Amino acid sequence: MPLKRSDFRFFHRLRVRWAEVDMQRIVFNAHYLMYFDTAISDYWRALALPYTDAMEQLEGDLYVVKATIEFHASAELDDQIDVALRCTRIGSSSITFTGAIFRGDRHLISSEIVYVFADPATQSSRPVPQILRDTLMGYEAGEPMTDMALGSWEDLRAGAGALRSQVFIEEQGIDPAIELDALDATAVHALLRNRLGQPVATGRLLTHAPGVGRIGRMAVHRVLRGGRYGQQVLEALSSAARARGDHEVLLHAQRSAEGFYRRLGFQPHGEPFEEAGIAHIEMVKAL
Repeated sequence: MPLKRSDFRFFHRLRVRWAEVDMQRIVFNAHYLMYFDTAISDYWRALALPYTDAMEQLEGDLYVVKATIEFHASAELDDQIDVALRCTRIGSSSITFTGAIFRGDRHLISSEIVYVFADPATQSSRPVPQILRDTLMGYEAGEPMTDMALGSWEDLRAGAGALRSQVFIEEQGIDPAIELDALDATAVHALLRNRLGQPVATGRLLTHAPGVGRIGRMAVHRVLRGGRYGQQVLEALSSAARARGDHEVLLHAQRSAEGFYRRLGFQPHGEPFEEAGIAHIEMVKAL
């Protein structure tokens, strides 16, 4: 049965590569399952769920028990295709996804993938947790997957501190004595959580000078970067600065993230410098 793009909310875009096609430059059939598997990973990111952390908290894991492919037309070398997914059914212990691959508006491939939620130790099925059921159905209904909190360090330290430690200390190797400082007590903190209550992204706002706010300690969970979660934190802190009367915000951006801040209206100011052993540049934005 032909499917339409409008049947789906989630899309993962990719381009067909040489290694995925045969002599006729048509995609090998087995690669379509790989495309859907890759898209499923991004689907979890769209739910703001770091898959491993989420499954550990839910005390289970998902196992494929059925995967079907229906071919309508072939994808070819260098095609830009969109892999669409939607959760169409949640049983007692099973979760069914309907998938489709489109080239433009043309429907090329259909798929159905069925997962069973199970105990990772015994692989015996378990009931799908209600919070996971609500998250999946909520996403398909267009509900927000995250919740933003603004508050003091005392209020948000548990989540914000854990995420900052994960990103700055464990991942980037920054000295804990540098990462944690007395300024946290005076800052406005932003913490974005997913529906499991797990920290997704965080940042803080200080007063740099009269009318000038300083945003810092921006951190996003490693597997969720690129999902606009950092943007939500940055916008929340900028709004908080504007609400208190600031006319400008600045930040010290890691050079690897400079493009991210540029896209959100920040401009470089001054020369690059090193901070905590990492190359930075000051960037500013008028409010």
